[in-house]
Amino acid sequence: MNLLQLSSNLLLTSFIVYLVSTGFFAVATSGKKGPTRSGKIAFTLAIIGFLAQLGYFFTRWAGAGHVPVSNLYEYTTFFGMMMVLGFLIVYAIYKNNVLGLVAMPVALLVIAYASMFPDEVQPLIPALQSVWLKIHVTTAALGEGILAVSFATGLLYLIHATDFSKESKTRTWLEVVMFSLACVVGYILVGLLFKATGSASTIEYVAKNGATMTHDYTMPVLTGPEGGKVLSGSGAVIELPNFLNANKVNTVLWSIIGGVVLYVLLRFVILRKRLAESLKPIARKIDLETADEISYRSVAIGLPIFILGGLIFAMIWAQMAWSRYWGWDPKEVWALITMLFYVFYLHMRIQRGWIGKKSAWLCVGGFAVIMFNLVFVNLVVAGLHSYA
Repeated sequence: MNLLQLSSNLLLTSFIVYLVSTGFFAVATSGKKGPTRSGKIAFTLAIIGFLAQLGYFFTRWAGAGHVPVSNLYEYTTFFGMMMVLGFLIVYAIYKNNVLGLVAMPVALLVIAYASMFPDEVQPLIPALQSVWLKIHVTTAALGEGILAVSFATGLLYLIHATDFSKESKTRTWLEVVMFSLACVVGYILVGLLFKATGSASTIEYVAKNGATMTHDYTMPVLTGPEGGKVLSGSGAVIELPNFLNANKVNTVLWSIIGGVVLYVLLRFVILRKRLAESLKPIARKIDLETADEISYRSVAIGLPIFILGGLIFAMIWAQMAWSRYWGWDPKEVWALITMLFYVFYLHMRIQRGWIGKKSAWLCVGGFAVIMFNLVFVNLVVAGLHSYA
């Protein structure tokens, strides 16, 4: 067994252990508040899973010859690991089992989402061979992982504080959040289905720089490049201009389709109630003041780390790779928007006294900005970070 195979096995092991840990957190939340035997077992398993994923990271690093954060599979996997690390730190302080029942599944979704992308090790282009890339990406992911904890507690706060028997904007927007999570799960399920049924296609096209390129599809082709030639499989239903990555737009569309199907099944067939409302009994087990405090501390700690990694270290790397500190690349712009959003959160909370629901919604919105940057900007918009 070589190092890359070992790293894959360690990642699978960590995923399974995280899953079991989530199960124990579910058992723990069914009992009393605070530390329980099941909660301690769940926390211990989460640590073991994190160590296994850390083993994946270092064995893949050794096998690939570079830090494994250079493509979407590697970065998203690392982001999921940083989410778990952020949760472990917060749980060690607050010992709240409900947080584990929400934070661990979100991390599992992120890791499972990463598995949908090609995991082959590829040689790095010159721009990716700088030590500053390693510092920039790992620090940015750590900051985002800690910020993600505020999403979990903010969501719990809103579900706890919302009266689902009355129509309100909060009730509606919470369901939008749950639908978005359903889209992630739907994409994973659809991806696994099409992999099993062999729905691969390859389309050749001419890029805007005149180079001949190919798109390798793993799902039925809904969107293809303008003027594309089918080399294998099926052709596109809709052709898109080449400034959009048609293959990745296709991925987003199938995510939405899978999410709609899954949401309808859960909402109208299985649960027969709003998805957010079904989590109300769990959310009631966390104190509102505690949830609000955890959200604030997560942002206060995570934002400075993100600014270092996502902006300052990124600009140093950009100067070395492309001889400029800033170029208004889509990824750079959305990193700036992410920073400004969380700065706005801190300003409104400290200076204007925004606590409770307003604060919780900003935490949920901030995570939406992070995921938009991770998913939409990487998958759809062409730019210098399209490899990521």
